[in-house]
Amino acid sequence: MMSAMGTLHLVRHGQAQLGAADYDQLSPLGLQQCQRLGRYWRDRGLRFDAVLTGTLRRHAQSLLAVAEALGQALPAQQLPGLDEYDSQALVHCLHAGPQPALAAPDAVRQHFRLLRQALRAWVQGEIAPAGMPTHAEFVAGVRGALEQAHALGPGRQVLIVSSGGPIATAVCQVLGAPAASFVDLNLRLRNASLTQFVSTASGYQLQEFNTLPHLDDPEGQRLVSYA
Repeated sequence: MMSAMGTLHLVRHGQAQLGAADYDQLSPLGLQQCQRLGRYWRDRGLRFDAVLTGTLRRHAQSLLAVAEALGQALPAQQLPGLDEYDSQALVHCLHAGPQPALAAPDAVRQHFRLLRQALRAWVQGEIAPAGMPTHAEFVAGVRGALEQAHALGPGRQVLIVSSGGPIATAVCQVLGAPAASFVDLNLRLRNASLTQFVSTASGYQLQEFNTLPHLDDPEGQRLVSYA
């Protein structure tokens, strides 16, 4: 049985369909990643008191895979503040026109180089991608989700299923780290990774970041992915 200490468990969605016409759905690999996380928690007797997610399809699919493997119904409240930024809109600010298909490794590397540059410019307020909030508005949405989770009360086991951007932002908020730190934290987050905050009277403290305890074996290592 896991500790009864109040903990906020933040899970990045499983691998989605990078390079596909519709990125916002789990790949077969992403499904396996989330199923293994659910089984890991089931074997340790973890039960959740509340669940918050973003509104994206990959969030819902990840949660469903975890819940089925865990053996616990996990009705969730959806919060737009837990949704990811629009990576295509960000990249478009630096590289207008059609983007190359993300099929070849060189194209993927170029995409993430541009994304890193665009994220830094967005944080600094130098670009305003179409259809996206400002970075300050994005942070406010994540902060609101954290406050809502904390307001559920002490001793609760709360699950958040979201994306790399909101989770990295949450870590920066808890640590009091500079806003620019969010970029590097975000791009290191692995699919279906686990970040944990311990709940205190005044807020949260970071306990774990970007861990994969459910993939810590030879078979699981073959399931590790980032994008």
